[in-house]
Amino acid sequence: MKTRNILTGALLALTSVGCTDLDVDIKSQYTEMPDSEIAIEAQMSNAFYSFRAAIGRRFDEGVSCNSDEYTAVSFDGDYLNNRDMANFSLHMISPTNSAAQLDVFNELLTGITNCNRVIFDLSEGGVPEEDLAPVRAVRAFYHFMIMDHWGDTPIIDHLLAEDEAIDRSPRADVARWIESELLAVRDNCYENVDASTYGKPTRWMVDALLAKLYINWNVYTQDVTSASWNANADNEKLDDCIEACDRVIASGYFNLSDDYKTKFMYTNGSHIKDFIYAMPFDAETVQGMTFARFRTWRRGQNNNGFYSIPMSNSVGGNMTLTPEFVELFCLPGDRRNDVIAGNTGENIGMDSFDVYQYDNTTGEPTGVRNTYDGHDVTFTKAITLKEDLTADPAVVPNGDLNCGADITGWTQGYRSIKFFPDVNDYNTFSRNQDNDVPVFRYADVILMKCEAITRGGAATNGDTPMSLFNQIRAYVNAPLLDHNPSLQEILDERGREFLDEHWRRNDLIRFGDFERDWGFKKEFNENADNPQYRLWPLSVNTLNANTNWEQNPGY
Repeated sequence: MKTRNILTGALLALTSVGCTDLDVDIKSQYTEMPDSEIAIEAQMSNAFYSFRAAIGRRFDEGVSCNSDEYTAVSFDGDYLNNRDMANFSLHMISPTNSAAQLDVFNELLTGITNCNRVIFDLSEGGVPEEDLAPVRAVRAFYHFMIMDHWGDTPIIDHLLAEDEAIDRSPRADVARWIESELLAVRDNCYENVDASTYGKPTRWMVDALLAKLYINWNVYTQDVTSASWNANADNEKLDDCIEACDRVIASGYFNLSDDYKTKFMYTNGSHIKDFIYAMPFDAETVQGMTFARFRTWRRGQNNNGFYSIPMSNSVGGNMTLTPEFVELFCLPGDRRNDVIAGNTGENIGMDSFDVYQYDNTTGEPTGVRNTYDGHDVTFTKAITLKEDLTADPAVVPNGDLNCGADITGWTQGYRSIKFFPDVNDYNTFSRNQDNDVPVFRYADVILMKCEAITRGGAATNGDTPMSLFNQIRAYVNAPLLDHNPSLQEILDERGREFLDEHWRRNDLIRFGDFERDWGFKKEFNENADNPQYRLWPLSVNTLNANTNWEQNPGY
């Protein structure tokens, strides 16, 4: 369990979850606003962390399985759950069966409503407009997350009146509104980077979000659901992207000095110099982060198990890395290989991997074999299903992605241990973990600048695509390039660098690779190439709460 400063912990405890649609109480919670600095900060913190529950589980499930990172399998019905996650893997998301993941839309709307309530309350209490900049920044971030995954998004920049209906605005208009909001508030957001601003919208978080917006400008301002959309079209915002990246670089607050594997361990936090914006978690006091539950192989919790300490709470084991994605982790000496249980970089061609226990303190492998029921555990890189994929598709394939409920089925696919859990806290606090989850990292800023220059933006400060790219390679001890990277090399590097950080789907769409063949999506889904699947559907709950909205095309 982490130890945090008392003030930060007290503020986080005041965060509320809120309701899950737009039908919320818009009235001020106070007849007279408290005017102390702590009370004002607590009010603002109520708005800052509305995305935390989603990123800790349901958003993670949906966005990770919708990319080439994961195939969400089941075990003779165990962890099938109406195919909620399997459907993301197959690009055939169900607005009903996958509602648990899709309802992240509603959580983000609640976050926006919380921001508007705080802005209204504090404004009424006499707080200057410039002091509300961080709340406006995080409100823009919530709009960005909806826009990125669902396309057209309601722009909600005020408290809604009773029975006020609001429409979804075109995605391009939302992108431009987000840009204008971020530029308006950037200079009034927190400048310092320390424990007091950790997890809060600093001006550097704003710059990173602007860079992310600009590098995806063609995705957001053109019809990305059209088959004619061109991933390599000119992007008018490349120089703006580079400028935003340069501001972060010039700040001097961030660097790549942290060991790759260590900075994602359960001991991470405000001391990590690579983290620009992160969601803080604590297994006891700030719960909701449960990555290990679904990434640890199905019987990895038993005696002689995966993490050297037996897990008293079970694991799901249904998130298996696709063989295609594992192939990226092939560079000799690359520290990032060490977050894949089933790969060392040098043995990438091996079809199976003998599993040893991992030390729960260091996260490093031990010399003790991982066993189950008296049998040595071996992972297979390939994922073999019990379903007959050669049979008549009108008769057999049903998308269960069933591997079977036995030692053979449970050990299909390599596993990620990037967000390594403290098993003691996992056992004590009902599968909750202490790992903070980064949203924006300095490494991402470096690679976005590299990509923007490669795509035609003007180089600055003596940087070249090769020099920027090699900053990443150098800090993970991977082989350096002797040439400017191609776009494919940049995409592959982003895959290695940002596994489990929820940007892979975003990257695949921007690079025009979202319809590429991986996993089982084309075996089970004859419409897997439909460009309309570049957007998620609205859940049945969202549509029921907002009857004036229409479902996204293709669903």
